[in-house]
Amino acid sequence: MSTATSIRRAVFPFTAVIGQEDMKLALILNVIDPKIGGVMIMGDRGTGKSTTIRALADLLPEISVVENDPFNRAPEDPEVKQEFDGQAVPAGTMKVPMVDLPLGATEDRVCGTIDIEKALSEGVKAFEPGLLAKANRGLLYVDEVNLLDDHLVDVLLDSAASGRNTVEREGISIRHPAQFVLIGSGNPEEGELRPQLLDRFGMHAEIRTVKDPGQRVQIVDQRSEFDQDPDAFLDKYQAEQTALQEKIVSAQQRLKDVTMDHEYRVQISQVCSELDVDGLRGDIVSNRAAKALAAYEGRTEVTLDDIQTVIALCLRHRLRKDPLESIDSGYKVEKTFGTVFGVTIPDPSANGRTPVGAR
Repeated sequence: MSTATSIRRAVFPFTAVIGQEDMKLALILNVIDPKIGGVMIMGDRGTGKSTTIRALADLLPEISVVENDPFNRAPEDPEVKQEFDGQAVPAGTMKVPMVDLPLGATEDRVCGTIDIEKALSEGVKAFEPGLLAKANRGLLYVDEVNLLDDHLVDVLLDSAASGRNTVEREGISIRHPAQFVLIGSGNPEEGELRPQLLDRFGMHAEIRTVKDPGQRVQIVDQRSEFDQDPDAFLDKYQAEQTALQEKIVSAQQRLKDVTMDHEYRVQISQVCSELDVDGLRGDIVSNRAAKALAAYEGRTEVTLDDIQTVIALCLRHRLRKDPLESIDSGYKVEKTFGTVFGVTIPDPSANGRTPVGAR
C-alpha cells in the first residue's frame, strides 16, 4: 500500500484484447460511473472474461489512500478526518484493488467477522475485515456467479448498491464503506442466475467465441508473444494504455456536466414500458450508461447513438424469458428501440449479438 515499487506479475494489457466490444464497453462505463451497478458477463468458456477484467483493473491509475487503512479510504474522506481529529493523515498510493471472490467463500470471509471475546474482555469493537472491505474503491470479481449461493449474491448486490457493509453479531454492529464495481461472469450452460438477482446488475454483456479463423490466429499469436516476453509486449501497448487511462479519468471528471434531452429520457422509459420491464432500474441504468458513454466520447450532451449503443446492454437481462421465443433478447430490445426512436436497426449479428439458434 505504499509508493514503494514491488514486483508484480505482468497483466495482459486491456488495449490488446481483441473483439468482445460489448464486454469492454460495459466495464469501462461502470468504471466511469460505478452507480450504473456493475456488469454481468455471460458467455462461452475461454473467451477472455477473466483476462479482460484483470486487465481493466491494471489499467486504472493508482489511488490515494490512508496508510495501513483496512478499507482503502481516501485521506480526504470526512470519516478519516474525523478519526484523525485535525492531525496529519498519513497517505500513500496503491493500485485500484481487484478482489477475486472464490466460489467456496463463506459469509464471514466476504463480510468480515467480529471477535466477540475481545469485544467483551477489552471493550473494543474487534473487527476482522473481509473481502468487501478489501474491495472498497475497487473491483470485486465473481467468476461463475451463477454457481454462487443466492444468499451471498444478495449480500454482494446489497453492498454494491448501498456502498456500505454492515456486520452484526451478539448485539455488536459495525458498518464500513464498501464501494466497488461488482463484476460477475458465468457460462449459461451451467445455469442461469435468478431473475430477481440478474435484474440487480446494471449491465449484461453476452459474449461468444470468435468464429473468424484469422482473428483466432491473431489472438493465439498475441497470447504466445505475451507469454514469451511480457515486458516487451507491455511496452508495445504502453502508449495506447496511457491514452485510454487518460480518457477514462477525463470522462470521470466530465460526467457531472453531461446532460440528456428530456425527450430522450421519455423515449427510454417508453422502450422499458413496451418491453414490460419490471421496476425502474432499467430506466435509471440506461440513463446513467448513456451519460457515461457521452462523457467517455468527450461530450457533455447525450446523443441518439449513445442511447442505441448502451440500451441492449442495460435491458436485455430484464426481459421476461419466453422459452419458445427464438429471437435474441438484445435484438428484441434494439427492435423496440428502433420503433420508439424511429431509427433503422442494424443486422442482429452486428456488435457480437448473435440471435439464439444461430451460433
